[in-house]
Amino acid sequence: MSSDAATPDRTRKPTTARFSTDDVAEHRRAAYWSDALTRVFGGVEVPVADEGCRGTVQASLLGLVQVVTVEGAPMAMNRPAQPAGSRPDGCLMVMSLFDGTAVVTRGGQVTPVRPGETVFYDSARPMRIDFTSAFRVACLIFPRTLIGLPDTHLRRVLGAPISRCAPSASLLWPLLAGLGETVPKLPPGSGEVLLRHVVGLLSVVAEEPLPADHPSSPASQDLLSRIKSYIDQRLGDPALSLASIARAHHISVRYLHKLFESEDTTASRWIQRRRLQRCRHELARQESATLTISSVARQSGFSSAAHFSRAFRRAYGMSPAEWREKVLRESEPVQTRKTATGTAERGTRMPLLSALSLRRPPGPAAA
Repeated sequence: MSSDAATPDRTRKPTTARFSTDDVAEHRRAAYWSDALTRVFGGVEVPVADEGCRGTVQASLLGLVQVVTVEGAPMAMNRPAQPAGSRPDGCLMVMSLFDGTAVVTRGGQVTPVRPGETVFYDSARPMRIDFTSAFRVACLIFPRTLIGLPDTHLRRVLGAPISRCAPSASLLWPLLAGLGETVPKLPPGSGEVLLRHVVGLLSVVAEEPLPADHPSSPASQDLLSRIKSYIDQRLGDPALSLASIARAHHISVRYLHKLFESEDTTASRWIQRRRLQRCRHELARQESATLTISSVARQSGFSSAAHFSRAFRRAYGMSPAEWREKVLRESEPVQTRKTATGTAERGTRMPLLSALSLRRPPGPAAA
């Protein structure tokens, strides 16, 4: 049941096949599972380890559309580049993730997919999907000509996760969730009508703005929050870069810039601001008074003391040395002691906690 098959099923009755590792001996499961997925999706490579191999796939072919549901243990599915001279029109696969997590790699771009998100995938282009935990997905596979969108528009949505929070995707997601079980039970003729409407809905979903166009969405804000925490944990690393941040979160640098637009800043400026804030806090600590300003700057990821000093003055209106002297002077309370003659005299400065500890608690009341 290859995804590249485009011959209509004129019987108008779905042909359904089901494969499960539960049906074979444990020592044969890896080979069986890899073969089953290759038969269903056509032209994919599925490296599967013997240990922990588990999964079930059900595929129903109705007319030009194939409906596939898959659930199983962590695994990878890779479609290599098609040989020269192969048909460029191919098929489209639309995958909705219901449980688990996945990472899609396409054209050097790595994109995470989370439950509730849908991904468009072109069978004529190389692509890899890594399911990083136990997962459950539903897929529709159909000729790309059936969706009626120009190539320029299709290229825009390929590999980009579309959240079910999007208006039309919110209708699609629950529909795909039950389609695998519903289609085989439909009377002849009804299934094709339903699937034509589903493909039409896919056209509407593909024309809606992508999540990257909505950095203020809840999903994008959650990702931004995790990126900020990641940056804070690595401020002292001078090798921290936009490329390394994007790579660690399976997004493009372009999308990283898009996320920070909602903060009215850039990712680079955010990193510098956080480094300056850390330095400012460190310079104000009495415990760091013995550290040189250059050392404090290096600990927060600044490779040049001169650059740090210029950036600090622009941000706070004074040099790092002036800030340190000011805040340490203001944070030292003055102890007042009495001389031998009984007159008050300003003595040496001491920490506030030490000064408070000199106060004796009131004694018991006189009898």
